[in-house]
Amino acid sequence: MLKKAKTGLLAAALLTFSAVAADNTPQYGVELQGFDFPYPIEKFNFSSQQQPLSMGYIDARPAGKANGRTVVLMHGKNFCGVTWQDAIEALRHAGYRVIAPDQIGFCTSTKPAYYQYSFQQLALNTHQLLASLHIDKITLVGHSTGGMLATRYALMYPQQVEKLALVNPIGLEDWKAKGVPWRSVDDWYQRELKTSAESIKAYEQKTYYSGQWKPEYDRWVTMLAGLNNGPGHKLVAWNSALLYDMIFTQPVYYEFGNLTVPTTLLIGTADTTAIGSDIAPPEVKAKIGHYNELGKEAAKLIPHAVLIEFKGMGHAPQMEDPAMFNRTLIDDLNKL
Repeated sequence: MLKKAKTGLLAAALLTFSAVAADNTPQYGVELQGFDFPYPIEKFNFSSQQQPLSMGYIDARPAGKANGRTVVLMHGKNFCGVTWQDAIEALRHAGYRVIAPDQIGFCTSTKPAYYQYSFQQLALNTHQLLASLHIDKITLVGHSTGGMLATRYALMYPQQVEKLALVNPIGLEDWKAKGVPWRSVDDWYQRELKTSAESIKAYEQKTYYSGQWKPEYDRWVTMLAGLNNGPGHKLVAWNSALLYDMIFTQPVYYEFGNLTVPTTLLIGTADTTAIGSDIAPPEVKAKIGHYNELGKEAAKLIPHAVLIEFKGMGHAPQMEDPAMFNRTLIDDLNKL
């Protein structure tokens, strides 16, 4: 009887904690209105798939002497352009102009009620943004899902990309070919509706930061949780579901050998990210998401690729140890 009473008290305490946490989660607008940005958010308005859309982006000019180069930073699935904040500061102080866009469906950009998502479409959108800014040569840095997009962009517009850097990109393997079950957009949507600050933090702590946590990471949990907790909750979840389907069904893995631009892989070796691993059978889950192996394999597939490994670091080395990562990145970019 005492054991049952203690169990009941624990459950009640957890429910109370969850309720308090939910009450403390801010409510940001559908395009992250209300979030505190360190830079002005510019807007690129354009038409795509018979509807008006708007891409938010950061345009950070060099601090001090400019080196004449522009770096475009592509964010991951659970990230935004602003989550590159430390890298933006380091790069602009090294003389670079930095463009950090939010792709359609993410963060400060439009969340369409309908959109046929593809990496080609997102690459075209970004290409049009850069054309509007009269930028014809870029150094392209992509993280996580942004690594898949950056790969596609470099394949589509090789004449524009002078250097490609991929930071723990997902898509270094084809999960469905390895046996991960397909999940419908409707199932993804139901999953995304349940997103909370607690679930975001638990996932990020395990995958992004190798089980560690620092107070500065809380800001990014709040950003995502506030977006999901806001008035656009269902639209945010729907776009997230469509984007997960794009990621799972549109591999770039088979085209790594077609890359013609100088490419560097920057890999945290403790990363275990693999789309669909939460529903994969144990025998499949055991063989996916091993970045200590995937980085080396990808470096062999990409012509003349350079591999830089961050031993024991997770999915987001640029946030786990910004100072070390930014020194490494800038040293590599300056070798062009």
